[in-house]
Amino acid sequence: MKKRILVKFSGEALAGKDGFGIDTQILKYIANEIKELISNGIEVAIVVGGGNIIRGVTAAEDGIISRTSGDYMGMLATVINGVAIQEALEHIGMDARLQLAIDMQEIGESFIVRRARRHLEKGRVVVFAGGTGNPYYTTDSAATLRASEINADMVIKATKVDGIYDKDPKKFDNAVKLDTITYDQALSDHIKVMDDTSIAQAKDNQMPIVVCNMFQSGNLMAIINGDRSLCSIVE
Repeated sequence: MKKRILVKFSGEALAGKDGFGIDTQILKYIANEIKELISNGIEVAIVVGGGNIIRGVTAAEDGIISRTSGDYMGMLATVINGVAIQEALEHIGMDARLQLAIDMQEIGESFIVRRARRHLEKGRVVVFAGGTGNPYYTTDSAATLRASEINADMVIKATKVDGIYDKDPKKFDNAVKLDTITYDQALSDHIKVMDDTSIAQAKDNQMPIVVCNMFQSGNLMAIINGDRSLCSIVE
């Protein structure tokens, strides 16, 4: 059966070593990883964060900028990243559509779920940007929301580690990888896979969350083909 997935990339993942802006070589790498999936008949949607440019919480932390305005600034950052990903996909000959939670008709389509599903059915990559379109919600929440709306089979959170650990593997040599955890365990133990709102939403919709290392080439295809050694799963 054809699989439909949603991949969540953080904004920071696009930034490269300096932590800010957009590294076009990372864009190229991501585009090629997505191309492999499309070539194998997988339908792919993407949600991207904006932390490489600005975070709403950070913008509002000293009170000069309100949290609501800060979050809208963060949404605009995700739109910049969304445009970049769409360009990278098209640069290697793929068909991509950018759908926005905030109306910007000169830049991308407004989010319409039926249109998004139709794009996916036609083999187009759909990039969702602008978060949920509402302040106080993260792009993690946008990922589980959009995945539920398009009837995806799973959310893949592409990170810099190969799964979920009981403690930070970069700081502790004895960190243990957790191959599978339940939604309730992720919530009760405050495991930072995604924020609690997005995990609760995934639980309500029985949407598996797969956590994997985005910088290991071929990981996404291998995971979709059933290799669980390369990831951790919340289900």
